Amino acid sequence: MAQIASITLLHNDDARPIIEAILADNPGVRVLNMPGAVKLDCDDTLTINRASVEERLGRSWEPQEIQLVLISMAGNLDEDDDHFTLSWKH
Repeated sequence: MAQIASITLLHNDDARPIIEAILADNPGVRVLNMPGAVKLDCDDTLTINRASVEERLGRSWEPQEIQLVLISMAGNLDEDDDHFTLSWKH
């Protein structure tokens, strides 16, 4: 059985390009819209790619900027200059 990698973000204009990038880059992602928040779940691994967010924002974006809209996350974090990945893989 797959473990669920999950991220919950504020549901606002700052998070919208990140949410769109997650949906585009993670086939099978499940979305739960809540008042003021969006929870995105994916089996095993969920990745936010810098290039995908930048494409939607129309400007440079650092993966660390996600902290401004992050509510919670589940999974082991692997973060560098090009991605923000949550996974249960070792």
